[in-house]
Amino acid sequence: MENETTNLFRRRDTFFGICEAVGQDFGFNPLWLRLAFVAPLFFFPVQTFIGYFALGLVVLASRLIFPAKAAVQPAPNAIDVAAPQAEKAGELALAA
Repeated sequence: MENETTNLFRRRDTFFGICEAVGQDFGFNPLWLRLAFVAPLFFFPVQTFIGYFALGLVVLASRLIFPAKAAVQPAPNAIDVAAPQAEKAGELALAA
């Protein structure tokens, strides 16, 4: 799955981003959860909407209580930066 930096609740291509958020949290394709909500929609529409929005409240609460931490990339060491330059210099010396 792709990591999006936009807020799931503000995206235009999802309906509150509930299935997408649950899929990200538990590591599965949100399409399966969407299909699970479409099937009972024809027989129990009110209960399905109540369940969907209840799941949305759970997702919202979990995202507010436990926000996702931004991935921090370590700064390169001076040795790591100098090593490729030294290799290039050695290759150029061999080529001359």
